[in-house]
Amino acid sequence: MGLEVYWLELAENKLEDIYSYYSVKASKRVAEKLITGIVDATIGIEKQPEIGQIEVALKHKEQEFRYLVFKNYKIVYWINDNFKRIEIANVFDTRQDPEKINETK
Repeated sequence: MGLEVYWLELAENKLEDIYSYYSVKASKRVAEKLITGIVDATIGIEKQPEIGQIEVALKHKEQEFRYLVFKNYKIVYWINDNFKRIEIANVFDTRQDPEKINETK
């Protein structure tokens, strides 16, 4: 299919927030390990872009959002056929208010 994985600004900002939080609350090592795990969870998604489940909370959006799970995080993405890439749109902590997932663009 020849897709590439592209992280949108909101998803990158969420990774930075997660790193900042855990580097203070736990340690930089814990924060780095968590971020690496989240990013690594997307490895291979370009070969099987429909591997993630459809995110029902975002059914009202124009795009079909899917997600992968790493620990208690949903890695929300969609397949952008126009740009031939998979766009990681959000990294959502499932311990939050579920309505916050609607921040996904």
